[in-house]
Amino acid sequence: MDPKAVRSWIMYDWANSAFATTIMAAVMPVFYKEVAGAGLAGNTAENYWGFTQTAAMILVAILCPILGAVADYTGSKVRFLSVFMFIGAASCVGMAFIGEDGWLLASILVVIGTIGFAASNTFYDALLPSVSTPGTMNAVSNKGYAMGYLGGGLLLSANLVMILFYDKLGFPSKTAATQTVFATVGVWWILFSLPVMRNVKEKAGAHVSGIDAAIGGGLARIRATAGTLKRYPELLKYMAAFWFFNDGINTVIVMATIYGSGIGIESNDLIAALLITQFVGYPSTLLFIKFARRIGIKPSIYSSLLVYVLIVILGFFMTSALHFYLLAALVGLVQGGSQATARSLYAELVPPSRTAEFFGFLSLSSKFASVAGPFVFSVVGTLTGSSRYGILALLAFFIIGIAILVAVNVEKGRQEALAGEAAS
Repeated sequence: MDPKAVRSWIMYDWANSAFATTIMAAVMPVFYKEVAGAGLAGNTAENYWGFTQTAAMILVAILCPILGAVADYTGSKVRFLSVFMFIGAASCVGMAFIGEDGWLLASILVVIGTIGFAASNTFYDALLPSVSTPGTMNAVSNKGYAMGYLGGGLLLSANLVMILFYDKLGFPSKTAATQTVFATVGVWWILFSLPVMRNVKEKAGAHVSGIDAAIGGGLARIRATAGTLKRYPELLKYMAAFWFFNDGINTVIVMATIYGSGIGIESNDLIAALLITQFVGYPSTLLFIKFARRIGIKPSIYSSLLVYVLIVILGFFMTSALHFYLLAALVGLVQGGSQATARSLYAELVPPSRTAEFFGFLSLSSKFASVAGPFVFSVVGTLTGSSRYGILALLAFFIIGIAILVAVNVEKGRQEALAGEAAS
């Protein structure tokens, strides 16, 4: 295991978490509600934001499995990560030009940015076995999430200062300061992606002539994967559980701030609360490594999901900024650890030489599944006229995910993955 490669891999979480915090979770949802969607009536802005996330997930679901298979076939995971990183970063710079009532442009750029973010993460996740060993995979994965919290939190802190003290910093308006904030995300993302682009190596792939041959080979791998999935019944059960609980987690991330804005919580409080999530999340994610070692990987996931059930229930009754601060701290306790542990467990259940291909399949399935969370939130909010019932509807995703996870035999799944590796 190359320590420099490990540090470089971890640093990409520091880089791309700026998009997750500032664009997806904290600043853009409030800007979408208060500026880009200023002319939209009632809870229409919240609903449009949910539909924007739905559209982004559909496109990601279509692209990621094909790209994952092509990357495995050509041995070019780092290259694909870089391309989609630049696409995502460019969309952030473009967001600096969104003005009042520019909700359509905002939606388009958020969709493009989300594609860049999610697609690059597919290749980033698939590089985990290249920079770690089976015994260190969970720890490296958790350290990546922890650094993501720290990096995203630091930039978000600077972004909050820019927004709160815009006049003292020379910005003509709060809107102008916020537009500049979006551009800083793109610059940050590119700058701190340089280490993974330079220092992480992967096994050379097949030699192909032209993109058509690469895509053909990638699609052939997808068909082969579909034909062999029946060899991994524990992996399939785990994927089904992951579809549900990961959709619940992601929906909480992308809808929490615009939900808070919709029920009357001030934008400064919403962004400050997300800072709490980041800085609580950093040490909590590191502690989750020890927690998972002590009680086991499945029980650690169970415990985090039960906290999310509590978060959703309390979110339904939330009425004040103090409530939002408390819920943000609860999210910080479990968000990074639950996602990192879920990612590392998945990596243990797939054949080691086909990680990008199987992570592509996970993206296909989970991203199609992830359409459901924001869509359910928006549909329930539209039908009831209240986003509170949209939040409450997310309970189903966590409860079903936990129920399916109970049936997964992790040790048997590891054995199936090794048997599949030997047979390939």
